[in-house]
Amino acid sequence: MDEEYDVIVLGTGLKECILSGLLSVDGLKVLHMDKNDYYGGESSSLNLIQLWKRFRGNDKPPEELGTSKEYNVDMIPKFEMANGTLVRVLIHTDVTKYLNFKAVDGSFVYNKGKIYKVPATDVEALKSPLMGLFEKRRARKFFLYVQDFEESDPKTHAGMDLNKITAKEFIAKYELEDDTIDFIGHSLALYRDDNYLSQSAIDFVKRVKLYAESLARFQAGSPYIYPMYGLGELPQAFARLSAVYGGTYMLNKPHCKVEFDESGKVVGVTSEGETAKCKKVVCDPSYLPDKVQKVGKVARAICIMSHPIPNTNDSHSAQVILPQKQLGRKSDMYLFCCSYSHNVAPKGKYIAFVSTEAETDDPEKELKPGVDILGAVDEIFYETYDRFVPSHDSAVDNCFISQSYDSTTHFESTVMDVLDMYSKITGKIVDLSVDLSAASATAEE
Repeated sequence: MDEEYDVIVLGTGLKECILSGLLSVDGLKVLHMDKNDYYGGESSSLNLIQLWKRFRGNDKPPEELGTSKEYNVDMIPKFEMANGTLVRVLIHTDVTKYLNFKAVDGSFVYNKGKIYKVPATDVEALKSPLMGLFEKRRARKFFLYVQDFEESDPKTHAGMDLNKITAKEFIAKYELEDDTIDFIGHSLALYRDDNYLSQSAIDFVKRVKLYAESLARFQAGSPYIYPMYGLGELPQAFARLSAVYGGTYMLNKPHCKVEFDESGKVVGVTSEGETAKCKKVVCDPSYLPDKVQKVGKVARAICIMSHPIPNTNDSHSAQVILPQKQLGRKSDMYLFCCSYSHNVAPKGKYIAFVSTEAETDDPEKELKPGVDILGAVDEIFYETYDRFVPSHDSAVDNCFISQSYDSTTHFESTVMDVLDMYSKITGKIVDLSVDLSAASATAEE
């Protein structure tokens, strides 16, 4: 271990593993360590016995739930947008060869107490029971504009400069109702609150377009894909990638202590009496707690069920977004469901998560609107965890700390943090102009 590295990465969470992979591909000498004896950190994937130990304090789950090893319960469950940034990163690093993706069955939104399929194209808008007849026509015009929009072709801009008008001004041209704006902003553009309305319209339009194009990609019922056996496969795939490029992985390294020189710059990491020298450190918040600040907390429920989420067309995998306004909250609530069809549970079993940015200290009461939608559950576990962000200047100490995972059930915000960190570490931007057809996903049989 007494060698010198360009970068030492601490923690094998998803973000750290993606960065380790990207930096290794760039030709940097990377040492990757974790204080745990398993991959994944906060974003690990647990079997049934591990789940029981974590939440019930024993290793004896009820027999009727099936075999422990057939469960792969992701602690940070997130779907990937088929044409989204994470998929581009996977293709860029060629990690796709280690993973087997499958399309997600359904994407839904909660509106006035009911669950609806999210309409994402002009054709779907005309069929959607979410809107009345006249609203459907207005929505159809909006979707047609988004589908035809090309940033590089002013002919498709209809005389509007989307960099200069806000999303609210752009939407006003289509005279859409508040409920329509609500589901487009939160379940298509995937904004977590309504601040986007006062920001430039270009990001809003690009996000809706990404959703529609991802939906068209695999002709499934949603724009999302998810790895077979769950997200636990992702950190391991990046670990393999790093190894191919000469990166070194060490699990079960307790007390990883980051060492600094007199000027406060990182010089290495010590574990078990040995010090590895390095120029830069990448880690999750748990390794440098005095360089992060708490900005909120996530409340969530993890459920094992024997049926799909009701009113989702029997989807074996689905996301349901409950926009903040619908619940009288300041932040959206997310429902995530996966099952034996993605090999994360035994046949006939479903894993569901309900998550949101906590606004109270009572997760059970706060998550009730989402949990009620699930119907009968076999088992339910409640948990809250704090969200941290870096509070130091990485240019001064050469430590690059990832943000904690948010409550969303999709990857877009997570991977943006990774790309931002990559640029700070290397001074470069990841080239994501890749051939998207290099990633494939099987649809539901």
